[in-house]
Amino acid sequence: MLIKYTYTCIFLLLLCFGSVKSQTTSIPQLTSEDVIKTEGYDPLTPSRAAFYSAIVPGLGQVYNNQYWKLPFVYGAMATSMYYFTINNSEYKRYRTAYKLREAGFQDEFTYDDGTSVISREGLVSAQKVYKQNRETSLILFLGFYVLQIVDASVSAHLLQFNIDDNITLNPQIYTEPNTKTSFVGLTFNYKF
Repeated sequence: MLIKYTYTCIFLLLLCFGSVKSQTTSIPQLTSEDVIKTEGYDPLTPSRAAFYSAIVPGLGQVYNNQYWKLPFVYGAMATSMYYFTINNSEYKRYRTAYKLREAGFQDEFTYDDGTSVISREGLVSAQKVYKQNRETSLILFLGFYVLQIVDASVSAHLLQFNIDDNITLNPQIYTEPNTKTSFVGLTFNYKF
């Protein structure tokens, strides 16, 4: 189950940060007066987006006009809470059976004739497994919560950059005209 969560986390990270685009190489040196006068630049936008996401998960993404991220935010958080709820109820079920058996009463895993479906060690082992899964689900929920706050803040920062196609990565296959052999080359073109 932990492997599925790991793959889910990696997939969500790629989706969240996959919209990063290139920025221009020249970074203008701005004074505080220039920042106030600059159209379209608001230094409080990233903190506002993070604050909104902290208050209501996904609201920072809405503030950044990235509505397509909402299903991922709520899907990840709802899935981890779903597994938390299931593992918590199973943990309580086996814990109750263990306590009843230790007190000398009949539990749900014991037949009327006194034979047990699950041994005492099985009940202890099941409690450990469900408790560990419950804690993992809670950690994943908190991780997704923090991740969506960070994503909202980073996306708000990146929305304010001057996006330009002057810096591009364009891998091409070149052929040698005399020998007709192919080789892969990488060129960097800077346009000012």
